Amino acid sequence: MASKTATADELDALHDAGADLEAYLDTAAARRPGRDLQRVNVDFPVALLAAIDREATRLGVSRQALIKIRMADALRAHAAAAANR
Repeated sequence: MASKTATADELDALHDAGADLEAYLDTAAARRPGRDLQRVNVDFPVALLAAIDREATRLGVSRQALIKIRMADALRAHAAAAANR
């Protein structure tokens, strides 16, 4: 919970001066807009899952992180290709 209060102009001035604004922030309820999560279950063939695990290990990330990264990459590429049509 924030222990200090300030107007927007005061916060702007503090930010511009490079001040630490943490005392003015209430991080207990902080969230990133557009980043709400929904859990899903996906079944993968064993061979595909083994390949995912190998690539995740090679990159030093978790299986879940690799799947998210690759899905985001594929969707961006698809959107870019569609925009160029």
